[in-house]
Amino acid sequence: MVAEGEQAPEFELQSDEGETVKLSDLRGRRVVLYFYPRDDTPGCTTQACGIRDSFAELDETGAVVFGVSPDDVASHERFRQKYSLPFTLLADPDHRAAEAYGVWGEKKYMGRTYMGIERSTFVIDEDGRVAKVLRRVKPAKHADDVLAALSA
Repeated sequence: MVAEGEQAPEFELQSDEGETVKLSDLRGRRVVLYFYPRDDTPGCTTQACGIRDSFAELDETGAVVFGVSPDDVASHERFRQKYSLPFTLLADPDHRAAEAYGVWGEKKYMGRTYMGIERSTFVIDEDGRVAKVLRRVKPAKHADDVLAALSA
């Protein structure tokens, strides 16, 4: 489980545009890394569209925003285009990044147990340290919570 003040785990993931994104290449910038379960589902769409609708304010903070899920690059590309998302989505199909950040685990839904993402967000400072951890975020208020974390 990653905690505030710790060095953020390195990751290297493919973006929805097929480019490789590495955390270490983003040093000097604040990073918002939000993990979500699946593209184009009700909660995840609400969450992504909230970030989209607040993107101008988020951009003013100088932070770069990434959404991460186990979906593949093609799924991310469709999701991003369908909802005109102005930020990058990262594919984590083997859930290595999710495991490194402690957000991959057992979930239960409608009597079924399965492995999946715990909806969580990490604000990473310019030096690569975790400045804020938001766990079990609510999709409808996620963007406001991220803005508050970036303003703190």
